[in-house]
Amino acid sequence: MKSNTYFKDTALAALRGNWGKGVLATLVYFIIVSIIAGPGFYMYLNLAEVPTTNPDEVMAFMGTYSKVFSLTFLLEIFLLFPLVVSYLNCFRRLLVNGDNQLVHNTLDFGNYWHKVGAMILSYVLIFLWTLLFFIPGIIKTFSYAMTPYILDENPELGPSEAIHRSRLMMKGHKFDLFWLWLSFIGWGILNIFTCGIGNFWLMPYMYTSTAAFYQEVKADYEINGGLD
Repeated sequence: MKSNTYFKDTALAALRGNWGKGVLATLVYFIIVSIIAGPGFYMYLNLAEVPTTNPDEVMAFMGTYSKVFSLTFLLEIFLLFPLVVSYLNCFRRLLVNGDNQLVHNTLDFGNYWHKVGAMILSYVLIFLWTLLFFIPGIIKTFSYAMTPYILDENPELGPSEAIHRSRLMMKGHKFDLFWLWLSFIGWGILNIFTCGIGNFWLMPYMYTSTAAFYQEVKADYEINGGLD
């Protein structure tokens, strides 16, 4: 396994001359996420202001909240899930193919149902493992982390097949990915002082580095014959 320095240097080389497009793709991503999650989050913050002395007003508010929550939940599944897959892969395509159409690729919802199905299945599995104990849930998060990249590169694979391949790729590499992500903690701390604005540069850097990591574990998987 190559070093974190290698993955980061590879990412910086890919982003050279493309930072503006990476920032713009991240801005588009954040705008869509905010539109989807914003109303539900706003109502959640206002739960404390519900007048508990008036049962009718409480019931009216909770009825509205449940409708907003349900709509937000559906939008997260059918819009946000495939958006996450496309956003991550816009940086993989930049890294591998030099495709710098980052905004266009972020909004590319090709292979839509496989992306939705795989993300739903992976989150359900992680949730079930978390119910057993917190640590297994974290382990499975890293185990399934390559699923979005596998889906984009292999549209013929079904959701369970993509998750299974991610699990095989990540055998012996889960801590490597954890260590890579942990190496960005300093940038994350500095980002606090920018009121989150630094995320527009940090996320392209981090996810292009993760795409380089994917290329490494994929090569290792293929060298070993891609044994299932």
